[in-house]
Amino acid sequence: MHRRACGATYRGRVTDEPPARRRDEEPDSPDKPDDKTEPVLLTAPRDGTPDPIVDRAELARAVERFAQGTGPVAVDAERASGYRYTHRAYLVQLRRAGAGTVLIDPLPFGQLPELDEVISPTEWVLHAASQDLPCLTELGLRPTRLFDTELAARLCGFERVGLAALTESLLGYTLEKHHSAADWSTRPLPASWLTYAALDVELLLQLRDTLTEELHQQDKTEWAKQEFAALVASAGDPPRVRADPWRRTSGIHRVRGARALARVRALWQARDEIAQRRDASPGRVLADAAIIAAAEADPKDERSLLALAGFGGRSVRRLAPTWLTALSDARALADKALPTTPPSEGPPPPHRWAERDPAAAARLARCREVVTGLATAHRVPPENLIAPDSVRRLAWSPPEELTEEAVAAVLAGYGARPWQVALVTPGLTAALRLPA
Repeated sequence: MHRRACGATYRGRVTDEPPARRRDEEPDSPDKPDDKTEPVLLTAPRDGTPDPIVDRAELARAVERFAQGTGPVAVDAERASGYRYTHRAYLVQLRRAGAGTVLIDPLPFGQLPELDEVISPTEWVLHAASQDLPCLTELGLRPTRLFDTELAARLCGFERVGLAALTESLLGYTLEKHHSAADWSTRPLPASWLTYAALDVELLLQLRDTLTEELHQQDKTEWAKQEFAALVASAGDPPRVRADPWRRTSGIHRVRGARALARVRALWQARDEIAQRRDASPGRVLADAAIIAAAEADPKDERSLLALAGFGGRSVRRLAPTWLTALSDARALADKALPTTPPSEGPPPPHRWAERDPAAAARLARCREVVTGLATAHRVPPENLIAPDSVRRLAWSPPEELTEEAVAAVLAGYGARPWQVALVTPGLTAALRLPA
């Protein structure tokens, strides 16, 4: 397979030779530079940038290489968020010791069962796994074990947990991130984008090893195991479907009245149908701000509509009849068909607690203080120590019997992992017992 020229910039110097490595390191990973030197800028993978695999014969050869490789598999995927309606993968990157790096264009394949058969039994190394697992599942790729470098870094207390930040601080290498928001549905993919994609898995295996040692040093290995197992268990879950997704329109808090909300709903639904048909990001069809402006103004004709902010673009203007029809339909709705406040699935927003239930507000304040103190003591973000929603639900409706066993059962029912339950239960139980 053709590979583009290899090279990396080391303090402004271009070389085709990888840095020397110690014998005890993963053989496909470069060494960490001396701590006294400035970070090394990587501009290309050490093995060169492979061309994307686009047919079954090439895929079979790559699968064979990965079957012969050893150790964990670094996995990444590129989507076209902000450009396409779907969240499918438009490029899959993998790397394994003894197999090198491969880039797979998933569009010609649909499913990748032969690849899944080889890599599923081994540990996957991903960064921010929850972002990539859904689109990988669509391709038939499901892990049985994984290591999430972002989540591991959070558990270790690192303030900056982006991939580039971690490779720089822990490994001494800087990764360029110019194409992180690119339209990966573009075909053919530019060479510079492919290089960027290959570099995303270039250092993942070495980063995993470094974070594994850090977790061990902080006695958080078991925490990470439980968190990673939870990610694996939920990898194949269908995405959560919201009852009224239109209510998440940015700026909807400014809209007053059921009739105006009906206009938001009608415009959102019209936009969503067009976005699905085009496989385009809804925001590229019509901006949220434009929906809010039209819902507030309720224009009756094209001239009034196009005078609103957000309706000046050519493609938006061409759809003026669609927007006006949506507004007209909302105008014609009977009162009983207007949006109503949906039933709450949990406690109300915390800012309303003091008025509705002062005792619950006091409980929440004490519980949050406990979580913040534990998070600081254990060097872990509060949201990773325990889900904020779990704390809110517990404070709003605590168990009748305020024992540690009862509180632990409630938290476990909300999905808290055993390590989280063990850490927070004593403090939260004590906070709930205190008088208002």
